[in-house]
Amino acid sequence: MSKIKYKFNTKSLTYEKVTIPIRKRVWQLFSYLATGFVFATITILLAYEYIDSPKEKQLKREISELTLQYEILNNRMNEVVEVLDDIQERDNNIYRTIFEAEPIPLSIRKAGFGGVDRYKALQGMDNSELLIQTTKNLDKISKQLYIQSKSFDEVSKLVKSKEKLLSSIPAIQPISNKDLRHQPSGFGWRTHPIYKTAEFHPGMDFAAPTGTEIYATGDGVVEQADAKAQGYGNHIVIDHGYGYKTLYGHMSKFAVKAGQKVKRGQLIGFVGSTGLSTAPHVHYEVIKSGDKVNPINFYYNDLTPEQYQKLIEISSQSSQTFD
Repeated sequence: MSKIKYKFNTKSLTYEKVTIPIRKRVWQLFSYLATGFVFATITILLAYEYIDSPKEKQLKREISELTLQYEILNNRMNEVVEVLDDIQERDNNIYRTIFEAEPIPLSIRKAGFGGVDRYKALQGMDNSELLIQTTKNLDKISKQLYIQSKSFDEVSKLVKSKEKLLSSIPAIQPISNKDLRHQPSGFGWRTHPIYKTAEFHPGMDFAAPTGTEIYATGDGVVEQADAKAQGYGNHIVIDHGYGYKTLYGHMSKFAVKAGQKVKRGQLIGFVGSTGLSTAPHVHYEVIKSGDKVNPINFYYNDLTPEQYQKLIEISSQSSQTFD
């Protein structure tokens, strides 16, 4: 039951009943509702802005976990890039060098992607920078892997076409010397055993008992098997093709003759001390395109890395040669 209100009329000195028009009542009701709506709206907005709902809290946790996973993924991709860089380095400086192929320039391997709008779809988000960086890294790795795959395809073709080259290049020692019992005298300036002067020694000397077997160090054709060259005594020259020749000096006797085809590891003669020599040994030379080069660089087929390192240390010591 609504309360009845009265007001005092000062003119008639009586109390009169207060009557509120319907229009005013409606307006008052509307004012109350509007004020309540405004306060309710402000309260809801403040709640949405500063108080997370359970679903929002769950979504934020998921975003945080995804961000962490993206960072971990980026770190792992950086590790992949390091491995890929190592593969590219080997490809350029080992595989392609062996087969005399031009290295792939870094400007091609590391080339970027064109188009400023390539990552436009990833912009405008809270973690845009992280997403764009991850996508860029994936794109770079994919492109570098594609280029590397094509490079290996090319190297594979070179291997097939150069099988003969690989079997012809001198790649073993001329005598069985894996335990390095026959200490070699190396390539370079040495004291001549007879003249006692410093002279350039263009090969390597392997001391061994007379009659020790001497082997061809690569496939080829015997070009010479005689004693006509001064100082070398009985010696053999093998033409391996591709600009390579090898010389074996001071033999006691031959096992092949001029014009004969030989295979790597085939017996071609025996150690002796013929010619200008002071003790039984084989003088071994490698000639590339007419220039005598250090044979130490051509023993990769029959020595372990440890044996190879030991051989380098022995041959590099300043000593007197046998011829």
